[in-house]
Amino acid sequence: MSSSLNVQLTSELRRYVDMRASDNDVYATPSEYIRDLIRRDMEDWKIVSGIMQGLEEVKNGEFVPESILDILYED
Repeated sequence: MSSSLNVQLTSELRRYVDMRASDNDVYATPSEYIRDLIRRDMEDWKIVSGIMQGLEEVKNGEFVPESILDILYED
């Protein structure tokens, strides 16, 4: 199920969104462009949160001294 979200943009931002959602670009509508931005941000956040979790584990001594290559190539 989808829902709506109203966002106020400056004129400059609106022109940019409209340009990105034009026939000359990959997005057919402003909504499609915004949804793609949010999906990309979600992917970025997943990576960042994984790195933050890993750093916390290192800080707490919760890691192995071997690299991923050591683990892959061990007999």
